[in-house]
Amino acid sequence: MTIFYWLLSIIALFMLILFSAFTSASEVAVLASSRVRLYHLAKKGNTKASIVMSLQSHIGGFIGSVILLNTWFNTLVTALGTGVMTYLFGPIGALYAAILMGALITIYAEVVPKMYVYTCPERIAIAFAPLFKPLLKVMMPLTKTINFIGHGSLNLFGVHIKGDLSEAAAAEELRGAIELHASSSSEERSMLRSILDLTVIEVTEVMHHRKSMFMINADTPNQEIVDQVLKAPYTRIPLWQENPENIIGVLHTKDLLRAVQAHKGDLEKLNIKGIASPPWFIPETTTLISQLAAFRERREHFALVIDEYGDLQGMITLEDILEEIVGEIVDEHDIEIPGVRITADGTYIIDGTVTLRDLNRQFGWDLPDEHASTLAGLILYETREIPDVGQSFMIHHCRLDILRRLRHQITLVRLTPPPPQEKGASSKEHEPLS
Repeated sequence: MTIFYWLLSIIALFMLILFSAFTSASEVAVLASSRVRLYHLAKKGNTKASIVMSLQSHIGGFIGSVILLNTWFNTLVTALGTGVMTYLFGPIGALYAAILMGALITIYAEVVPKMYVYTCPERIAIAFAPLFKPLLKVMMPLTKTINFIGHGSLNLFGVHIKGDLSEAAAAEELRGAIELHASSSSEERSMLRSILDLTVIEVTEVMHHRKSMFMINADTPNQEIVDQVLKAPYTRIPLWQENPENIIGVLHTKDLLRAVQAHKGDLEKLNIKGIASPPWFIPETTTLISQLAAFRERREHFALVIDEYGDLQGMITLEDILEEIVGEIVDEHDIEIPGVRITADGTYIIDGTVTLRDLNRQFGWDLPDEHASTLAGLILYETREIPDVGQSFMIHHCRLDILRRLRHQITLVRLTPPPPQEKGASSKEHEPLS
């Protein structure tokens, strides 16, 4: 009887530690599994991967069940070990049991299984997946009761738990994953970050302002219109009538050339307004991701941006959005107008219309673009005035000297970047120097 009791006790302790190790491994496997890898496996028809993804989507119930089982198994191990040690050594056996069982549980039920699972979490999670569903069904009533009590206790202290990641939190998780991939090049990481930014950047931040738009007066003689179109580096040109704010159509160079060919070169017979396509107006609050989808849906590459009052603000093309992802695209017909020039003393001569996003991307600066999209706009926002030529300001640790102003528009600025040790600092304060 004594031998049978000892044998049964040892087997029971071994089995309980094994079950505890299983619950510990299951918890880590599901939590550490990559959702991206599981998603690809599920798309290939792996039903076990789908089960693990479902558990990650409802992680609260799963974790509650696993922790409850793990606690039970560890408690039973300690209780059984205490009984055996007390029988052997008397009251002091309880202390021996606490030391011995604590070491066994820590090493073999917690540390070792978790260390192993971290090396291949997806494989372990998929292997255990068939056991998860029946386990959750059995434990569901008790788990819900415990979760209810837990949420109620937290609510008493004003702590409210949200079940899922918000969209912003999910985006930040993706950004962190991008930064962690050190093996990818800086260009690749920049492209991936830019794709995420498409959901928050509005078209006004990348559009061509109406002052820099190339447009043609529809009342101009046909010969002059054709000459202007042929000289222009653009394939789509807005037509205006009466005043530049009144866009009546968009002229495509291919449509114009087809019409010229159809009339055998007789330009006087051309109906320029009839050739032009109707203008497409979009609100200035449109995000780049929404506009990209709209371009694809309408199969168009050109849109005009208006504000809430219906006034023309600028234009945006499909190429502008793509450049936000891959960087500047220059083709053989582009006219390159340098907006930034680096001087011998390390300062930068910059047009006021150059966008802050382009500057930050090109030079690795951190100029804020939340309230202004251009360098001139940043100066106006920070100073709350229209500076005169010759004035200088310290804005976000950069010295900005106003070199040229046209009426109320800042057209040329000298920027002196901060010393290397100050580049990480940021401040919204500005200080006039002169």
